[in-house]
Amino acid sequence: MDSAATPLEAVKERIARAASIAGREAEDIALVAIAKTHPAERIVPLIEQGQRVFGENRVQEAQAKWPALKEQWPEIELHLVGQLQSNKAEDAVALFDCIHSLDRPGLVSALAKAMDKAGRQVPCFVQVNIGAEEQKGGCAIAELPALLAEARAAALPVTGLMCVPPLDIEPAPFFALLAKLAADHGLEKLSMGMSGDFETAIMLGATHVRVGSALFGERF
Repeated sequence: MDSAATPLEAVKERIARAASIAGREAEDIALVAIAKTHPAERIVPLIEQGQRVFGENRVQEAQAKWPALKEQWPEIELHLVGQLQSNKAEDAVALFDCIHSLDRPGLVSALAKAMDKAGRQVPCFVQVNIGAEEQKGGCAIAELPALLAEARAAALPVTGLMCVPPLDIEPAPFFALLAKLAADHGLEKLSMGMSGDFETAIMLGATHVRVGSALFGERF
């Protein structure tokens, strides 16, 4: 269906098509290539094709792979998209350029302390448990105002909201709800949409889409 020669070009074509339908500019949507579980030798080809924004789920895995890659390509942006333990806040602030999983008061204080110590402000998305799923991370919708107030009081640079909708349910209503919550709280950015649903997310305002398998194939 796609005329693109590589998975990266195919994903970019899909982003451009969805953006065009939504009356948006493709350049306004950041493609975060999710590299979790993939070794450096599978990541380098994407970097060589021009991809510069990558995501990882775990701090320790990222520490093993990315310092050497970032030394070679210092313009790379690294995003943490998985849950973050408070005791890893300093490591996360040192390595990542954006954190998508701020979800509780304890992490607000840990990140604020880590950023103050490092003298480095790392933009954060508040992760919302948009489908109220017990097994998923994220702040409950009802607790979002209080968490945002706490983050702002701690001078954390909160840039937007993030969600992972429930599996096997049409994601559009969840994306629309996240967009409404962001607008209600004066937040411009939305981290939502993965390989199977990022076009829908773009139609509903996503500014960051987190794409793994469509770029790398199924993970190991």
